[in-house]
Amino acid sequence: MTSSPSTIPVLDLGGLLLVSIQGELPDESAIALQEDVTTAVANTGSRGLIIDISTLDMVDSFLARVLAEVAASSLLLAARTVLVGMRPAVAITLVELGLTLPGMDTARTVTEAAASFGVTIERTGRDAP
Repeated sequence: MTSSPSTIPVLDLGGLLLVSIQGELPDESAIALQEDVTTAVANTGSRGLIIDISTLDMVDSFLARVLAEVAASSLLLAARTVLVGMRPAVAITLVELGLTLPGMDTARTVTEAAASFGVTIERTGRDAP
């Protein structure tokens, strides 16, 4: 019995799309993510895509290539991609492997990425100052 790739939600934040990768991503799921994100960018006409990888301990060459292809596809659809939450170990590994993420900007947090699109995210509820 073959299991289907897990679906990663693509959240529409009104002009921006947010994808948060939670945990390791098998190759089949990475390919499904690429298709889902590209379709969402095309269908929503979003001007930006934020990909949060803050929970990933490792990004291998395959996932790096998929992320670069997502950014390239999004750019062709007039959406800029910002990668957020990269851990130092992930950055070091990518550099050691000679991998780059062309067509993609980076930011430390989702809030910083949103700000690069002119969108302010404010805290509400119990955590608000």
